[in-house]
Amino acid sequence: MTHLSVQRPESAPHVPLAAVIFDWAGTVCDFGSLAPVRALQTLFAQCGVPISPEQARGPMGRAKRDHITDILFLPEVALRWQKTHGAPPTSADVDRLFADFLPLQLATLRGRAQLIPGVLQMVRELRERGLRIGSTTGYTAAMMAELLPLAAAAGYEPDAVLTVSDVQAGRPAPWMALRCAERLGCWPMSAIVKVGDTVADVAEGLNAGMWTIAFARCGNELGLDESELDALPAAELEDRQEQARNRLRRAGAHLVIDGPNDLCAALDTIELRRRRGDRP
Repeated sequence: MTHLSVQRPESAPHVPLAAVIFDWAGTVCDFGSLAPVRALQTLFAQCGVPISPEQARGPMGRAKRDHITDILFLPEVALRWQKTHGAPPTSADVDRLFADFLPLQLATLRGRAQLIPGVLQMVRELRERGLRIGSTTGYTAAMMAELLPLAAAAGYEPDAVLTVSDVQAGRPAPWMALRCAERLGCWPMSAIVKVGDTVADVAEGLNAGMWTIAFARCGNELGLDESELDALPAAELEDRQEQARNRLRRAGAHLVIDGPNDLCAALDTIELRRRRGDRP
């Protein structure tokens, strides 16, 4: 019988960072992560149960069917659903909502596919560092089939793309991130960084044993597009940004930064921590 030896972490040689796995909306495209919010608000309004942007954003990053379920069973939404439809919401209602959601999401994706400023430069720097680039998402394979060609035309093509259609459970489960690492051919997990803009992104990375970096300014937690950001008074903008940062820190993100322009410096910080012996 052949016995394979395993090096203990304390004796193993240092392995440089190997890959970065990104989310999509609010992280590399769709500044403010508005496409899912608009589709979800339209969906529930069509059913006579309007929801607020905050309710739509709450479970952001989750598989879209799970996202719809979480919203529908919020106590205040479930109560309004019962008043409007004469019965409490059921799993059959979730099925119908999800089926109606798909065309709405596809339409909003087309209009919100623009890359976030700084993404292409960030990708060039990652490539120069020899890092592989992967992606995971709460979008389904059908949704990504719409988005991927638009992103490619703009210059963004990750090496591996995993969707909720590829796994048994989406975020906060680690399966997409782990399968993405497999497709990239990168390990150990402590040599991979998961980057996203939601609490669910952070949970996915942590559960996969990866370092996690969260984008606060361009993503879901702040939830504003660039024109809305520019219109805010400076004091209000800073207050709202700090609230977003704090939510992501409380979720466990190792680092919280504004967006793509700050990523490479954050990776340097993580590499220094790894050389000191820190692990995710």
